[in-house]
Amino acid sequence: MVTPEITNQNKSDALKEGSVVIEMKHVRKSFGKNYVLRDINLVIHKGESVVILGKSGTGKSVLIKCIVGLNDIDDGTLIILGQDISELKRDARNELRKKIGFLFQSGALYDSMTVRGNLEFPLKRQAKRPSQTEMDHLIQEALSQVGLSAAENQTPSELSGGMRKRLGLARTLILKPEIMLYDEPTTGLDPITSKEISKLILKVQKNYDTTSIIITHDIECARLTANRIIVIQHGACAAEGSYTELLNSKNAWVRSFFE
Repeated sequence: MVTPEITNQNKSDALKEGSVVIEMKHVRKSFGKNYVLRDINLVIHKGESVVILGKSGTGKSVLIKCIVGLNDIDDGTLIILGQDISELKRDARNELRKKIGFLFQSGALYDSMTVRGNLEFPLKRQAKRPSQTEMDHLIQEALSQVGLSAAENQTPSELSGGMRKRLGLARTLILKPEIMLYDEPTTGLDPITSKEISKLILKVQKNYDTTSIIITHDIECARLTANRIIVIQHGACAAEGSYTELLNSKNAWVRSFFE
């Protein structure tokens, strides 16, 4: 008997009964006269894995950078884990950021450090720094989760593209965030490695009980990882639904993403 392929489809209805993790109401963000986010309204529940689709330049990456605090919104309301971002002072914002993991498209690794050094870096910057024994445990746990236990003493330049993505993910996971943000996690990877990274995202979500937002142009990644897909057009949420629902949408523009 063939084992069915594991994906994240058809879970949204059950997940909507859970607590709200992220809520955006009429969020706007511009850079000078370039209005990127014009009216973003979305709600993401605990345990969901939401994929954001849209053409280049529609504000997908800006949206998640607003969530992690790399960009401030111009207008509207952004509530994360029950906290209104506009009402938080600097220290409170920094504490909230610790609960949000961000996997950059480039990986943002330190090439001068070993794999272990890259993982130690965020741990050493914590106000309550773990002991060496605790750090050793956290590093081994993170490497094991992403399948890099044997690469601890290598440098990023010695790793393949897929391994670098895994290392970036391990460095993010080591702080055990409640929310994971993925910016084009499979960009530049071959189809087999892309599928491995997509499955790893599912594994991380299950093992760490995270809520995930994934920005991607990779439709296969979206199919595998998404409970729900949101399509951005002209700086607003133009359509949403499961992969199957959007694949069979009556809107030809929405269907064009899946062709």
